[in-house]
Amino acid sequence: MNVLADDMAIAIVFAITGWMLKTWLSHREMKGLSITKDGLATSDDRLARFEQAVEAIAIEIERVRGGQHYVTKLLDARAQPLLEGAPVPARR
Repeated sequence: MNVLADDMAIAIVFAITGWMLKTWLSHREMKGLSITKDGLATSDDRLARFEQAVEAIAIEIERVRGGQHYVTKLLDARAQPLLEGAPVPARR
């Protein structure tokens, strides 16, 4: 019975050691992937360009929305006489 307990203790120690080694190696690998100060500067430049692109897209979307609003108003004004039963003005 004593031999079984010793074998289990050894297996547990090896398992814990293996887990710690795996954690340490993966931490080292992830540390190598972290952004350096040089990489951070280029990342900031890319983020600034991305922000400018998103802002330009938002402005264009607002222009399109304004155009759609204008066309909708025109179509609504043209359809009002039809809804009220009044005669439709002749086309030019």
